[in-house]
Amino acid sequence: MSAAPGRVVLHMPYLLFLGEETNPLKAKTAFGLRDWSAPDCIGQTRLPGGGIDLGLPEMDPAAAAAAGARSLVIGVTPVGGRIPAHWGPLLIAAVEAGLDIVSGLHTPLELVPGLASAAAHSGARLVDVRRPPDNLPRATGKRRSGKRVAMVGTDCALGKKYTALALARAMRGQGVDADFRATGQTGIMIAGAGIAVDAVIADFIAGAAECISPEAAPEHWDLIEGQGSLFHPAYAGVTLGLLHGSQADGLILCHDPLRTHLVSWPDYPVPGLAVARDLYLQAARLTNPGARLVGVSLNTSAMDDAAAQEALERAGRELGVPAFDPMRSRLDQVVASIMG
Repeated sequence: MSAAPGRVVLHMPYLLFLGEETNPLKAKTAFGLRDWSAPDCIGQTRLPGGGIDLGLPEMDPAAAAAAGARSLVIGVTPVGGRIPAHWGPLLIAAVEAGLDIVSGLHTPLELVPGLASAAAHSGARLVDVRRPPDNLPRATGKRRSGKRVAMVGTDCALGKKYTALALARAMRGQGVDADFRATGQTGIMIAGAGIAVDAVIADFIAGAAECISPEAAPEHWDLIEGQGSLFHPAYAGVTLGLLHGSQADGLILCHDPLRTHLVSWPDYPVPGLAVARDLYLQAARLTNPGARLVGVSLNTSAMDDAAAQEALERAGRELGVPAFDPMRSRLDQVVASIMG
């Protein structure tokens, strides 16, 4: 991967901490690392009541350290992104075993009572990947060299990161100079660089996006991880700033065909694909008048093959661009659409 701001250095392999979480949508970090950094994930650890199972060996921190783990990664997102007080003993046990703690939550690890002193004594590091770099600039709005594709969505938590990762891998497989650009904590843990844009002061979100995808060679492509949704009552502001700063040449619209309303916001229906396309293109064209829709990515993980194929064909007909599932489709057509 080429140079990017906000680079973090993480010590692998990982022990993935799942707390007592039961909702898979709240364990995106853990699943993302398992799926995209499998060789670096040595095991999982849970608290009583935890129902998420990654299919990894169950280990406590001491056993994981003995097996070669070097970091415990918090793989779940509690309400508000805050670290619950009752997690403290396990986190302290992890640093006492010599493991770094890697967190993408809003609560700084140093604020967990007793954790900083225990880490200082053992030599373990406390790594907050959600803490943005200092002195981020305002967006300039100036066009920069290189080419960019932004992942956008009808809702949160429906595959924008997986889509960007899959497309970057597919493009590199075809000999294209392409990078995945991370904008959230899990992406940063996978890529080792990026900026968590939802932790950036609002005035500087678009500027952070310009930093995430800097000037590049004319034929270089950045696949930019999306955040939130323009249709989300809580997170639309993050989405808009990221979209403006990305100055995307192409958009990939990500969608879950089985959702009828936004996750955890039952009063807000999921928009139709054409409505979403039109709003995203209008917003993107503020900073790149040539922005175009180049594909539609569907999360069909809960559908059988026949239903998934029907949904893909329907979406492709409606929007007139290649439709694909990044985890079960060939990506040749969408890569050709991006390059075209």
